[in-house]
Amino acid sequence: MKKQLKIRFCDYVNHPYEYVRDALKKDALKVFQEATKAATSRAQTIASELHIDFGGIGVKTYINITVKNVEEKVAEAGSSPITRLLLEWEATAMPRLFPLMKGELSIYPLTSTETQLDFSGVYKPPFGPVGKTLNAIVGHRIAEVSVHSFVDDVADYLRRTLD
Repeated sequence: MKKQLKIRFCDYVNHPYEYVRDALKKDALKVFQEATKAATSRAQTIASELHIDFGGIGVKTYINITVKNVEEKVAEAGSSPITRLLLEWEATAMPRLFPLMKGELSIYPLTSTETQLDFSGVYKPPFGPVGKTLNAIVGHRIAEVSVHSFVDDVADYLRRTLD
């Protein structure tokens, strides 16, 4: 089995937790699609677009995002509420050329008017030993930038669209 590599990125939305939670629980795939300037959904598939700028070279690929599960933990004495979306994504075209990402997008209040988006995930570099070498050279940085872009796009979209 190939080794899985960890990746994490956070951003915030200047809206209350309940607004962010409700938007993502209602239709997370639509939020992701709109946030990442995706193409319209097609027959059972949601295609979103990841885009990165790496060293002045723009790279983008359409991805299929799957929400595997949504877990919500209500606030208890001494703890905040938290909602977790378990996600997977892979490239729609030539998925074996790009890593399969599995992660968790956690949403929780920072203050009464700010909500944290915290993505933590793992991915497997493609191409076996060659992929491991490429990942060491540039692949991990590309994965980091793509996750950063995804979370940043989702946070920005929620900032602009929530009332």
